[in-house]
Amino acid sequence: MRALLPYLALWRRHFWLLTLGVVLAIVTLLASIGLLTLSGWFLSASALVGFAGIYSFNFMLPAAGVRGSAITRTAGRYFERLVSHDATFRVLQHLRVSTFSKLLPLSPAGLARFRQGELLNRMVADVDTLDHLYLRVISPLVGALVVILVVTFGLSLLDVTLALTLGGIMLLTLLLLPPLFYRAGKPGGEALTRLRGQWRQQLTAWLQGQAELTIFGASTRYREAMDDTEQAWHDAQRQQSSLTALSQAAMQLISGAAVVIVLWMAAGSVGGDTSPGALIALFVFCALAAFEALAPVTGAFQHLGQVIASATRVSQITEQQPDVTFPANTQPVPPQVALSLQNVSFSYPHQPQQALSDITLTVEPGEHIAILGRTGCGKSTLLQLITRAWNPAAGTLQINGTPIESFDEAALRATMSVVTQRVHLFSATLRDNLLLARPEASDAQLSDALTRTGLEKLLDDAGLNAWLGEGGRQLSGGELRRLAIARALLHDAPLMLLDEPTEGLDAETEGQILDLLADVAQGKTVLLVTHRLKGLSRFNRIIVMDNGQIIEQGTHATLMANQGRYYQFHRRV
Repeated sequence: MRALLPYLALWRRHFWLLTLGVVLAIVTLLASIGLLTLSGWFLSASALVGFAGIYSFNFMLPAAGVRGSAITRTAGRYFERLVSHDATFRVLQHLRVSTFSKLLPLSPAGLARFRQGELLNRMVADVDTLDHLYLRVISPLVGALVVILVVTFGLSLLDVTLALTLGGIMLLTLLLLPPLFYRAGKPGGEALTRLRGQWRQQLTAWLQGQAELTIFGASTRYREAMDDTEQAWHDAQRQQSSLTALSQAAMQLISGAAVVIVLWMAAGSVGGDTSPGALIALFVFCALAAFEALAPVTGAFQHLGQVIASATRVSQITEQQPDVTFPANTQPVPPQVALSLQNVSFSYPHQPQQALSDITLTVEPGEHIAILGRTGCGKSTLLQLITRAWNPAAGTLQINGTPIESFDEAALRATMSVVTQRVHLFSATLRDNLLLARPEASDAQLSDALTRTGLEKLLDDAGLNAWLGEGGRQLSGGELRRLAIARALLHDAPLMLLDEPTEGLDAETEGQILDLLADVAQGKTVLLVTHRLKGLSRFNRIIVMDNGQIIEQGTHATLMANQGRYYQFHRRV
């Protein structure tokens, strides 16, 4: 239960909306009970007075009460669903934003041990499961408790003994059955949550690794493991369904027993009247309707195991402390950037080999530097240290002579523009994807950035309202790279970090991208990571890395004259 406390605290922002949903649910339940109770009494009383009492019996008032209860129940149910689901969606939105805001500072160190499919499952499915806490636990429980009190008080005006008997049976049912079925359903709920995450993780890995699994002949074996997990998942669902049926049967049995007891007692006397007549029907139908409020409670507590398991899984991520923290003070964004790395070393967690070893590098303002080397030599790791995705294990890193740890996150992000190898686009409009880099930019500025990067044809037809789709499917590789550069232009930071911006492009497109970068990055400090040799002669300096170390650096002409590793790379082309 303790795992739910942080999420209950988040719901305070929507307290009044959630409370209104509970109130409407109670009004609906009471209207439903009143409708069946009054209808049963009305029909019985009408039958007893017969044709002879047609002029002496008041038909109008009970009929109005029946109609009023029916209208109240219908309207209450509609507005209860409207308010409750709106409140739940708002809570889920808040939970998602809160969870994601806690995930961001953990990346990448705190999330490295989780696979992408596992993270996605916890972020989506587990957070979705938390809505059961309100819709299936809190609201039904509070509604049932209030109904018991109101029904007991109302019936006590007619007969205290009957009222306390019915109220006592309902209260004991509320106190005993939910904890019982919670205990019975907790293992199955936890298993459902675990198996659901495990199966989705396996499915994601199977889809992503289809080529490798097929090449190494492991596809059938991996699929069999997925089938075993799916079968275990189905078995857990079957067990939960059986438990749900058992809880409903137990509720029906208790409800039937309560009705028989009330019928037997009411037949003897009601309020001292040994000939209660239609009042017998009133108590019997009230007992039948009142147990409707208890019907969802046992099943609700059965789902509590899933809710707690999901809350625990989400908390396992969000309660971690970030490895990289930023100071609260604000720093001005410098107009130009000089970098200085002194004896910087770094190794990834649980990796014995260092990714970077004793790196010393000085970058002057406005200098364009290409970092060259084979895959895995530490080029991308160097950029990640500059962006403070990680902290170096040893050494210092400074921007304009100030330690990078002294910059608050907003100032550091404003100081640099990063163009990654993989360009991430959201399923949204062209405008939305560009505004990520500069939220306050006008349409004219967005169009200018596209024009400068050679993407003016994207402004045809729908213009900035063009829908890019998931991942920008209709865009070519070159257009994706240009769009990333357009974002960097809009961000307009004095330091540009480019990680393999021409990877996977043909020679002509690669040349166009390099020409574009040379044009738009004038006056900015640029670090470009690559393992390709085309266009490197235009850079002020070329750094060659191997095994996490800088083995040589200089201009293109100098390195070619030295006939070192850079020269050897050219000879192999």
